[in-house]
Amino acid sequence: MRCVTYAGETVTTTDDVAEALVQLTASIAADGQAEAVSIPIVTSDGEIEEAELVIGVGNDVLSAPADDWSGDEPDFAPAAEELRRHKRFPQAPAIAHEQTVDTDNPDAFWDPDLEGFTRA
Repeated sequence: MRCVTYAGETVTTTDDVAEALVQLTASIAADGQAEAVSIPIVTSDGEIEEAELVIGVGNDVLSAPADDWSGDEPDFAPAAEELRRHKRFPQAPAIAHEQTVDTDNPDAFWDPDLEGFTRA
């Protein structure tokens, strides 16, 4: 469980929600924008509620371990996944792969512009 501090208030949520919230906040701020989002939280009396936050430029979010948490962790995975599906959530960078030379397959060198085979 994590404590998320925002605008002088601290709320408790799951690790995955806090991680997704911090990443989304940074991504939206990098675009120079701000947006409203909702996250599930656990109140001090153990009830599950929703917190609404404006994240992005000018809205600092701090996530820290909830050392005093002793109960079972609620399943907030759907909420974390919803944050990750946000259009501004950072995506994994594309990784370029070097094209391998297939010497065992002459069709691999077919060049339609030259209307025939070429050798690399």
